[in-house]
Amino acid sequence: MAAQDTVWTPGRLLERLERAEPLFVFDVRNRDEAERFRLEGRTALPGVNLPYFEMLELGGRDDMVDSVVACVERELEAELPRDLPVLAVCAKGETSEFVAEGLRRLGYESASLAGGMRAWGTHYVTRPVVDEPALAIHQVMRIARGCLSYVVSSGREALVIDPLRHLEPYLELARARGVRIAGVIDTHAHADHISGGPALAARTGAPYYLHPYDGIHPVDMVPPRIPYEPLREGQVLRAGKVELAVLHVPGHTLGLVALRLDDRFLLTGDSIFIRSIARPDLGGKADVWAPLHTRSLRRLAALPEKIVVLPGHFSSLAEANERGLFAAPLGQLARRNDGLAALRREDDAGFVRYLLASLPAPVAEYMDIKRVNAGLLSPDEDDAFALELGKNVCALSQAYATTAGEAS
Repeated sequence: MAAQDTVWTPGRLLERLERAEPLFVFDVRNRDEAERFRLEGRTALPGVNLPYFEMLELGGRDDMVDSVVACVERELEAELPRDLPVLAVCAKGETSEFVAEGLRRLGYESASLAGGMRAWGTHYVTRPVVDEPALAIHQVMRIARGCLSYVVSSGREALVIDPLRHLEPYLELARARGVRIAGVIDTHAHADHISGGPALAARTGAPYYLHPYDGIHPVDMVPPRIPYEPLREGQVLRAGKVELAVLHVPGHTLGLVALRLDDRFLLTGDSIFIRSIARPDLGGKADVWAPLHTRSLRRLAALPEKIVVLPGHFSSLAEANERGLFAAPLGQLARRNDGLAALRREDDAGFVRYLLASLPAPVAEYMDIKRVNAGLLSPDEDDAFALELGKNVCALSQAYATTAGEAS
């Protein structure tokens, strides 16, 4: 392996994952961290987890690299492949360098991940969905979490939809295109990630929009401590010549909205994804919200088949199209989306049963993330990273079944 190949940036790693190039992951983080937040590609990645400090103890040498070499020779040679590149990963990209060096001494093709899983967890990619004289839509992706956000621009103005907490991708895109951010919209009160909406609005002077039903924490029932402009059914949000019509589609949350751009694009937030649909239980009221979710999904499913769905999340890189975008016509999703297939197959009562039988395990951190997004908590950077650790679990359980099965 050439010297420049001994450290992979998150961008290089993503290129390999999108091309489904073979890769073996040697994760040296603590077991609980490795279990909660792992590297995933278009298919499950083979790998092994052995915490770094255990490697040093097993190696028993004074020099760290020497200990890695001794540990691998004694404990791991049967598990590490000689015919695949081995990527060593740790939390921040420091200890993994010693591990990769030790593996190279033993003849393995090995590199470390620059910045570790912290850098991977905050790696963003921005790609154009459409770029025309009167309309541009960019999908801003936080790959490790499966979170999607959008910048819709026309003329000299832009609307930012569901921005994540790191603001630079949106500010950089606005600068590059010479547009003013005229509005910031959250399609709902997010539970899986900390919204960048209020901060981006404050930074740019743009209004921040949220449906008032999502202004109150669904468990605490406490008013928010963030200013926002209320969204309502039938409202139209404008940027240049572009008009986004607001559709109130409660179910995932009480205040969830979708945004429709004529018959061309539908920004669905957390309602319809590429493979699945959203869960209705994150407010702790699944029995009540599931029937609402059913009605909202039927409303969206009745829209023109040609309209392109732009979802708020993805569950696997395999859901991307040939351009690396998470987008598909509604008619195509009606045939291959598990949730929409069930919606077509079942009556309302049957579909509610399907929803309630398909709920993933609750995520304890989600209630505090909702508190942060309502302005009720103010975590520092380390606490914010810990709250968001791992991939979003906003879809029904079917969305994660294939990956989980391959990984087990």
